Amino acid sequence: MYDRPTPTDTDLLGIYLNDHLAGATLGTDRARSLAEAEAERDPALSDAVGPIADEIAEDRAALLRIMRSLDVPVRRYKLVTGRLAERIGRLKPNGRVVRRSPLAPMLELELLRLGVEGKAAAWRTLRRLADADDRLDPGRLDGLLQRAEGQLETLEQLRTRQVTETFQPWGETSASPQGARA
Repeated sequence: MYDRPTPTDTDLLGIYLNDHLAGATLGTDRARSLAEAEAERDPALSDAVGPIADEIAEDRAALLRIMRSLDVPVRRYKLVTGRLAERIGRLKPNGRVVRRSPLAPMLELELLRLGVEGKAAAWRTLRRLADADDRLDPGRLDGLLQRAEGQLETLEQLRTRQVTETFQPWGETSASPQGARA
């Protein structure tokens, strides 16, 4: 095997993992919020996102266990930053004053998909490091990566469905002949 990482390498890994932990905190909160917000308007979406929210929370817990095994301290300020970013994201103008915009679920699904892409990249990074560090379990990381890929597939299906629902009138007008506009 290889030598253990130097303190500088460990510091960089700590920054990297804490950044991903902040993202996981944001993703957990965002996924739960989406599931709750859509419970009445779109129960099917809520029911599909709920289990993903639970898995994202489980993945966050797995990341915390990995950080402990690597002796990487949790930087609380990054967690607070992640939670604040999620809350501020809710304040974004959405083209509606009183009710939820039809764009909201689609944009939130896109944000979740981006977050899961980042998480998958982190699992790939850690998986590569597992070859040189016996504190990392390659099989566990492979399982986490596989779950992230399943989440990506589900989120993309939900996003695609939401695009169709959100822009349905657009799709109907674009189906008309090109010459009909003139």
